[in-house]
Amino acid sequence: MLKKISELQPEKVWKHFYDLTQIPRPSGYEDAVVEHIKKFAIQKNLEYHIDEVGNILVKKAGHPERAGAKTIILQAHVDMVPQKNNDKVHDFIHDPIETIIDGEWIRADKTTLGADNGIGVAAILSILDSEDIKHGPLEGLFTVSEETGMDGAFGLKKDFLRGEILLNLDSEDERELIIGCAGGLNADISWDYIYERSLEGKAFTIEIKGLKGGHSGIDINLGRANANKLLVQFLIILEDKLQVRISSFKGGNLRNAIPREAEATVLVPLENVDKLNQTIKEYKNFLLNEYKGIETDVDVSAGENGKIFPVMSAEWQKKSLKALNDCPNGVIKMSPVLKDIVQTSTNLAIVRVGEGKCSAQCMLRSSLDKDKDELTAEIKHSFEPANAEIVLEGDYPGWNPDNDSIVLAKAKETYKKVFKMMPEVKVIHAGLECGIIGGVYPKLDMISFGPTIRHPHSPDEKVNIASVEKFWIFLKSLLEAI
Repeated sequence: MLKKISELQPEKVWKHFYDLTQIPRPSGYEDAVVEHIKKFAIQKNLEYHIDEVGNILVKKAGHPERAGAKTIILQAHVDMVPQKNNDKVHDFIHDPIETIIDGEWIRADKTTLGADNGIGVAAILSILDSEDIKHGPLEGLFTVSEETGMDGAFGLKKDFLRGEILLNLDSEDERELIIGCAGGLNADISWDYIYERSLEGKAFTIEIKGLKGGHSGIDINLGRANANKLLVQFLIILEDKLQVRISSFKGGNLRNAIPREAEATVLVPLENVDKLNQTIKEYKNFLLNEYKGIETDVDVSAGENGKIFPVMSAEWQKKSLKALNDCPNGVIKMSPVLKDIVQTSTNLAIVRVGEGKCSAQCMLRSSLDKDKDELTAEIKHSFEPANAEIVLEGDYPGWNPDNDSIVLAKAKETYKKVFKMMPEVKVIHAGLECGIIGGVYPKLDMISFGPTIRHPHSPDEKVNIASVEKFWIFLKSLLEAI
């Protein structure tokens, strides 16, 4: 019985992936993994370059039989999303990822696995590490900070790459060839409020946890609950029934992850303390019924907090809760052309309240700029009662599909030849770096593919073992076919 991922096939890919799991690499902390790739290049006598933002490019000459072929860029991002279960002690900046073989899947121990996009990185390193593949000249492009704003892709300069074809290895369904994706935009919302210090009552910390969360692009259509929205709704109930006053609110920590947990410290008038537990029980039962079959482990709880905190004024509490409750969230529009594909969505990802200041962060996605503009206007309207300031940043373009792509035709032909079936050609709602890279290098011919990964950006992330081997076989075959 296999106990280590290093014993899996293809051995080279899993070895490189295991090495990556031992290097902490959340977005913004990629120096160690870039240094790892640099040392690999030096060891293999491969040319490498590191640009101003930290992207690393490793070049490899083509096989003697393919030396005159077009240069192919293999691209993946080195950072990962740091998410863990509430009961897991893990420091993503210092601790390695603990991997588990779970039947047909590899997962982590109550944290994100980093298969997004570690398997892509491992595959590129494996190609650069191989001598038996008859490929043309290669450029391995490893970008940084993809998960928090695609900073690496945005930082690319026009003279960094020489390739004519780009294979992005960051999609998450084996047998799918991706030829387009949605664009995105970040909305940073902030406002001040008046708070009071001299109220009497008992302080409690209200928690909502146990949600599945997930990728705000890939999983947004699964109907999963958003912890920030649930807690806001519950606080409105508590405000109405028990006259609670809010001291602080903390929910979510990443723009592109559906928030799984949220908590608020509230002051409950003494005459209403006895009603709190019953109200919590009723709301929890409501959620279990509302999200039946989707959120099976949702939990709502309250713990006493011995401190007395400043609380929102009654007027500002109503304004703030209404603004957060009215803020759009989830799927806004499905594509009228592409079956089962989300066209426009948004994620109320992060909320913070305390000591006179509120902030919220949303990530908007759409394949149409018009929809993105309309959604931005709707969000602005939601926060008008709070006189909020809204800053829009990190706008990145979608990747428009090219059905006449030469590399797409070659990929379809190769997949059918190798696996005796046709691949599916798709456009996805999640963001990929292809649109940004294509903006800098408009003549690139691009497709994206990868193994089967489920629930990235959450502790439920897992990668299918058999799909990694098929992904590797296809990648090698395509490189030889181009």
